[in-house]
Amino acid sequence: MTPLIDVIFLLLMFFMLTSTFSSFGEIELNQATAGTAAAATPSERFFVQLGSERLAMNGTPITLDELTTRVETGQVLISLDADTSSQRLVDLLVRLRGRDDLNVTVLE
Repeated sequence: MTPLIDVIFLLLMFFMLTSTFSSFGEIELNQATAGTAAAATPSERFFVQLGSERLAMNGTPITLDELTTRVETGQVLISLDADTSSQRLVDLLVRLRGRDDLNVTVLE
């Protein structure tokens, strides 16, 4: 019985020492809800449709790099397709993060 307990403790130590603990960052989301109004009307509004393979801004297909260069200020409304992965949304939000005078809202 003692050798079995030793093996279990060795395996436990092995898995504890080889595992990695990653810290996840938070991304703040504004969710559009009925009955809420924006504090100030933005000068420019962009409607972005995000899918697993497609990205369109105001109905025109666009790449992620082009989107980040064109959108500097204003309001971005993001509409998600049913097949959109959360990683694809996070990739888009990370590109748009940290800009002053840019309001990003994810639509339901």
